[in-house]
Amino acid sequence: MITAQEALARLKEGNQRFVEKLTTKEAPIVAKPELVEIQNPMAIVLGCSDARVPAEIVFDQTLGDLFVIRVAGNVVAPSGIGSVEFAAMNFGTPLVVVLGHSNCGAVKATVDVLTGNNRVPSENLHSIVKRVRPAVETLLDTELKNDPDKLVAQSVRANVRSSVEHLSSGSPILESLISEGKLMVVGAEYSLETGKVDFFYEDYWERTRNMEQ
Repeated sequence: MITAQEALARLKEGNQRFVEKLTTKEAPIVAKPELVEIQNPMAIVLGCSDARVPAEIVFDQTLGDLFVIRVAGNVVAPSGIGSVEFAAMNFGTPLVVVLGHSNCGAVKATVDVLTGNNRVPSENLHSIVKRVRPAVETLLDTELKNDPDKLVAQSVRANVRSSVEHLSSGSPILESLISEGKLMVVGAEYSLETGKVDFFYEDYWERTRNMEQ
């Protein structure tokens, strides 16, 4: 393990490299002076805090392209809904992607708690487990309860679906934008093994719109 000072030094060095790339004509990252005054992200990404899943890199985007909200387990809390509302209203961003990923630690922790294999060590962590729990509980009544790996894999997707539904029906502002066709909320899963993003829950947006009409 490196020390905190070493980690800080690496961050400073990395930022220096980033700054140097901004001033190099051949750099893959191009400085955008207009971003100082305004941002115009094309998509909002609610993703997991997992260090292996940085949305800008996963989707090969650059400065100003994505409005990213990251929280363990890509769960939906009031602050997350407010962040989505802010981007959708102020920037007119038309797409929200709830991005889960394989082998999600928050989902695995919730499975362990519900199967009696672990305990939640703090109230703060419990708040995350509590939000993931409903997605996992529905699967514990199926044959998946006998296959831990498949249970986690399906729980990851169920948790993404839960977050999509929460965003789509937990805010009058977002509901209105969806019904007007100005906002689309979809679910996706990033594979740590392959790097591929699978968009698997796009139909919910259409069903939500149809119910509103």
